Amino acid sequence: MMKKKSISASKASLIFFLCQMISALDVPLDSKLLEELSQPPTITQQSPKDYIVDPRENIVIQCEAKGKPPPSFSWTRNGTHFDIDKDAQVTMKPNSGTLVVNIMNGVKAEAYEGVYQCTARNERGAAISNNIVIRPSRSPLWTKEKLEPNHVREGDSLVLNCRPPVGLPPPIIFWMDNAFQRLPQSERVSQGLNGDLYFSNVQPEDTREDYICYARFNHTQTIQQKQPISVKVFSMDSLNDTIAANLSDTDIYGAKPVTERPPVLLTPTGSTSNKVELRGNVLLLECIAAGLPTPVIRWIKEGGELPANRTFFENFKKTLKIIDVSEADSGNYKCIARNILGSTHHVISVTVKASPYWITAPRNLVLSPGEDGTLICRANGNPKPSISWLTNGVPIAIAPEDPSRKVDGDTIIFSAVQERSSAVYQCNASNEYGYLLANAFVNVLAEPPRILTPANKLYQVIADSPALIDCAYFGSPKPEIEWFKGVKGSILRGNEYVFHDNGTLEIPVAQKDSTGTYTCVARNKLGKTQNEVQLEVKDPTMIIKQPEYKVIQRSAQASFECVIKHDPTLLPTVIWLKDNNELPDDERFLVGKDNLTIMNVTDKDDGTYTCIVNTTLDSVSASAVLTVVAAPPTPAIIYARPNPPLDLELTGQLERSIELSWVPGEENNSPITNFVIEYEDGLHEPGVWHYQTEVPGSQTTVQLKLSPYVNYSFRVIAVNEIGRSQPSEPSEQYLTKSANPDENPSNVQGIGSEPDNLVITWESLKGFQSNGPGLQYKVSWRQKDVDDEWTSVVVANVSKYIVSGTPTFVPYEIKVQALNDLGYAPEPSEVIGHSGEDLPMVAPGNVQVHVINSTLAKVHWDPVPLKSVRGHLQGYKVYYWKVQSLSRRSKRHVEKKILTFRGNKTFGMLPGLEPYSSYKLNVRVVNGKGEGPASPDKMFKTPEGVPSSPSFLKITNPTLDSLTLEWGSPTHPNGVLTSYILKFQPINNTHELGPLVEIRIPANESSLILKNLNYSTRYKFYFNAQTSVGSGSQITEEAVTIMDEVQPLYPRIRNVTTAAAETYANISWEYEGPDHANFYVEYGVAGSKEDWKKEIVNGSRSFFVLKGLTPGTAYKVRVGAEGLSGFRSSEDLFETGPAMASRQVDIATQGWFIGLMCAVALLILILLIVCFIRRNKGGKYPVKEKEDAHADPEIQPMKEDDGTFGEYSDAEDHKPLKKGSRTPSDRTVKKEDSDDSLVDYGEGVNGQFNEDGSFIGQYSGKKEKEPAEGNESSEAPSPVNAMNSFV
Repeated sequence: MMKKKSISASKASLIFFLCQMISALDVPLDSKLLEELSQPPTITQQSPKDYIVDPRENIVIQCEAKGKPPPSFSWTRNGTHFDIDKDAQVTMKPNSGTLVVNIMNGVKAEAYEGVYQCTARNERGAAISNNIVIRPSRSPLWTKEKLEPNHVREGDSLVLNCRPPVGLPPPIIFWMDNAFQRLPQSERVSQGLNGDLYFSNVQPEDTREDYICYARFNHTQTIQQKQPISVKVFSMDSLNDTIAANLSDTDIYGAKPVTERPPVLLTPTGSTSNKVELRGNVLLLECIAAGLPTPVIRWIKEGGELPANRTFFENFKKTLKIIDVSEADSGNYKCIARNILGSTHHVISVTVKASPYWITAPRNLVLSPGEDGTLICRANGNPKPSISWLTNGVPIAIAPEDPSRKVDGDTIIFSAVQERSSAVYQCNASNEYGYLLANAFVNVLAEPPRILTPANKLYQVIADSPALIDCAYFGSPKPEIEWFKGVKGSILRGNEYVFHDNGTLEIPVAQKDSTGTYTCVARNKLGKTQNEVQLEVKDPTMIIKQPEYKVIQRSAQASFECVIKHDPTLLPTVIWLKDNNELPDDERFLVGKDNLTIMNVTDKDDGTYTCIVNTTLDSVSASAVLTVVAAPPTPAIIYARPNPPLDLELTGQLERSIELSWVPGEENNSPITNFVIEYEDGLHEPGVWHYQTEVPGSQTTVQLKLSPYVNYSFRVIAVNEIGRSQPSEPSEQYLTKSANPDENPSNVQGIGSEPDNLVITWESLKGFQSNGPGLQYKVSWRQKDVDDEWTSVVVANVSKYIVSGTPTFVPYEIKVQALNDLGYAPEPSEVIGHSGEDLPMVAPGNVQVHVINSTLAKVHWDPVPLKSVRGHLQGYKVYYWKVQSLSRRSKRHVEKKILTFRGNKTFGMLPGLEPYSSYKLNVRVVNGKGEGPASPDKMFKTPEGVPSSPSFLKITNPTLDSLTLEWGSPTHPNGVLTSYILKFQPINNTHELGPLVEIRIPANESSLILKNLNYSTRYKFYFNAQTSVGSGSQITEEAVTIMDEVQPLYPRIRNVTTAAAETYANISWEYEGPDHANFYVEYGVAGSKEDWKKEIVNGSRSFFVLKGLTPGTAYKVRVGAEGLSGFRSSEDLFETGPAMASRQVDIATQGWFIGLMCAVALLILILLIVCFIRRNKGGKYPVKEKEDAHADPEIQPMKEDDGTFGEYSDAEDHKPLKKGSRTPSDRTVKKEDSDDSLVDYGEGVNGQFNEDGSFIGQYSGKKEKEPAEGNESSEAPSPVNAMNSFV
């Protein structure tokens, strides 16, 4: 058994290595031959060079080798012999060199750390393995440390250090919380390559006490946990409150709000760094930046492109990954971090080194005694590796001398080798980054010739084709091959034969007389052998009658012939193809011995038909085309729709079925494909025909299913490919018997229309569904979980029933059952409905407001009890309005806004607030009936924000060295202005900017004279206002000092201003220069390198509307004039507004409408006065007494106390109009409260802008005063209401 294993191993090794040999001697892969040849050892399997083992398991160091005879194994440890027999814990596997170290008996794995090398040896040489470095894996515990909580201001950057213990191999790092959930990462928060957690800017939601760094050691399958890290993020409001609580009244305190910051790199530090990576490895470069808004990272390679197909971006583009790097990837890689405030960058200089890699690895040599050969070992690397040779594991310099061997650098030259020259040679290529070790043997064999081709093997070929006759052989030295024909024939020579190096004899054109016995003779100096084989030459297969081209009329028959001639000893097979595919699976295709016949030809049979004849030695084919044409035009065939069926007859009458039969009409040259049966219900829908069923055209009877209480008539329609026939004459009528209803009404619902009723509705049965006369419905209901008994009522054939006197909004079980004069339908299923809703009773409580920033607040409330909702809870409405601006201290017209939050939410966000303002809000619950009472008003204030840009900047009075600047204060100061910042710099003729000068100006100034400027110089000015929060957006302008008191240069465009909305922006400018200039506007996304988009301004207008902008996006814009080379304005920046809450116009508050109503009222008053005068002149009756006796409610004096019309209800109490008024309360014009809400915070948005950027709507809602109690309206009387009471 062991011997069989050795032979098999030797055979597999020879197959693997002899296929690669470089020699004049080829060894055929014949199994019997391979079992008999000697071979030096070859290492076939070994452990990796750097072998990290699990200290909890036995150590297995692999070393497998093959050879003939089987090799023996030995080991060295740390360069000295490792005596395995003296260590009881170490064993070697049988017939193998693999070591097994048993550490289960309490032995430490560390005791077997070291460098191991295996040697496999037999009588022909010794092969060695790589140096295998054994190291046990380590997963040390985390060092105990006291972690202080991290207190961070909102918007600042933060780095949470992991610093895992040093393990072997290094651990995999990840961050989780106490619930073992991975912490979410984004462009703002991400994990670095070193395992630290980086925050580009912290937000309040980052506050938590369970930031935990985990280290997973894969070899030992263990995870180590760091102590949890606490992070507390302080918002500006909470930080100000903390500072205020710890300082006295006389101290100055206040933390600056969250301000935007340009990017700063957290890692790597500095402006440059270096990175060395090895060839073939993965290059990982990392850049993580801090900043607000969160910076975006971009990577470029200086002086080149990032390699295609090998470059990947990870960790939100913070990590650049290049796989399989090479020396060509060396260079400078730049990462650029950018946000809207600026950018920063870092350059990483990458150098790619290389451990040795093969150019030409040495290959095994199999030589005959006296032959020559070479072993070549060529490797490359960076730096260039050195080459050293060993023989049988010993440095070649101290190995035994071999006169046939000469070492020449990376080449060993062998000359006139002998059998004793057999050995295993090792080539070592090494540099500072690693080494390569390759074994290659030189095997010198002396073997007599052997022929491996089986004796008397039969070869068969077709006449006039090549014949190849094999003679596989082996011998060392390489045998010479000779061929003979016949037993006593002469040696074959001449041009009619080709002799191949592998022993094969080729007859290029075999003839019938080439048939016979061929003898192969192999000889070398060690012997001679021969082998005989047989050759038979066959006649070729031929198609002696080929298929011919045919043109066949439709429905005719086509036939193709294929008559063949073949060698009588070969068995042919015939295959027919259509268009190179198998014949259709159609019984019309008939394949005979020598032909193919197609019956009833159709247009689909057009194509090429091929006859293929195959034998075991050859194949022939022939093709022909079939063309299908129409039949002769005469006589003409008319295709038409079929005639209607005849003689309809009803038989087999039953209660629920009947049999209908008919006689088909004329087909009109197109077969009938199917019949359609229709029915008429003469009892319920006379004159209306319905589809019943359809049957195939071959069928003339059908069994029809019937319904009760229907007076049936039937008709039949025939259908062919042309179309449908006229309907047949109706059959006799058949009235089916009545029966109980088979089904109940569908879509049963119960929904109250008033607080004290329940409206039950359903879809009535259709006429034929009644199954009999007297269709009615039994309506049943009971209160769910309260009533045990059903209340029922039978109603006529209607579809609604109203139950009165129900409790408000309680669930009911409902069912509706059909019945007729014969009985009831099956028991119906139950549905759940509700009685009517009423207005909610309770207002939400515990309303709290948390101001997040100057424009956003979060409101919380406690949900109302579900019983108090008295209906389906639809959500909550938050009414909020600005009371006054804290900077201007002036009240403004109350403009309420409404946000709706669907469902049972208990919080919501209030967007679009104005900074530094006082607000009020209340919350109401909403059901299907309406709104409940409002919660008490809650007051809150928004903090200061950054101001808008100054309203204008004008530069006047240019002199040789001075300019005068005038400006307007910001339209929205958003706080208390502290100062203005003016920056300016000169611009040369190539538009390059000079040094920037900055001046701080007191907030109460509105002009400034800049002196000591350079004459005839263009300056660019940047001007913005500041509050204690920070700087607002800036306005830019350019101006030129004059030269020799000459007027400023023309033309020029200045004072470019923008008024931005969500998707529009109004651009306006001032132009100085020649008349009739044609302007254009260029714009693009700020910070983008995309080309400017250009819009042409019609005419010479000085304004333009940009449309189709993206909400919440920063844009750059500039204005130019056509025909003036290179002349355009300086750039201006603006930002479109975010999605705003819906604002709708209350028409009653619009000036034009008030004016119109006042004019109408004045006209009516004049008409009334004229009427009074005419009535007084008549003297028919005493007007004064009549008026005193019967006061006209429509013409009452104004009340002295409040100035309102006598009978009009006041906004405070909303009393109804008296009976004498001609305007009932239901005609009072009143704008309903808007229930629109923002997309992001409520349920929708309808806010709109005009093309010039102004609002075309105002936030809907009540004005001036809140309702005193309940759900009463607080709307002030509009002019329309006043007119309705006055007229």
